[in-house]
Amino acid sequence: MKTSNTPSTAPRTAVAQVHELPNLPFPEIKVLWRKLFGGETPTHNRQFLERQLAYKLQEVEFRKVDSGLLERNNKKIASLIATGKLRKRDRDFHPTPGTLFTREYHGKVHQVIATADGQYEFEGRPYRSLSMIAREITSSRWSGPVFFGLKDYAAKSTAKKGGTK
Repeated sequence: MKTSNTPSTAPRTAVAQVHELPNLPFPEIKVLWRKLFGGETPTHNRQFLERQLAYKLQEVEFRKVDSGLLERNNKKIASLIATGKLRKRDRDFHPTPGTLFTREYHGKVHQVIATADGQYEFEGRPYRSLSMIAREITSSRWSGPVFFGLKDYAAKSTAKKGGTK
């Protein structure tokens, strides 16, 4: 009796599946192709097939991770149609899960990871916003996007001064 090599407790991640592609026998490559694309392989060029499969596996995985992406894009499109202008950054900006933010502050390097649920992880604890983390680090109120370099504070304050004259 043959047993499966994969644990039954959790499905393999897209990264693990992509990593395994070069070691899969060609018949299994064809089976995976049929599963993901719904047809026969268009070529017998293994390198081409592996690249297409890797892309598709990641596409499927990230579609699961960020289910609100379609809704946010529809809002942006509606705004663009209504106003003819696209804002530089929406307030509901969410970085791709796994994005690593790094900031050196008072000689110590601080790292924050964006999580799949739209939050951030800092020192093993979840936070709802970068601003909460910036406040934790500095013990004072900071804009998280400014603190981590996502927004330029100087450009914003200069624009305000210029507009009041």
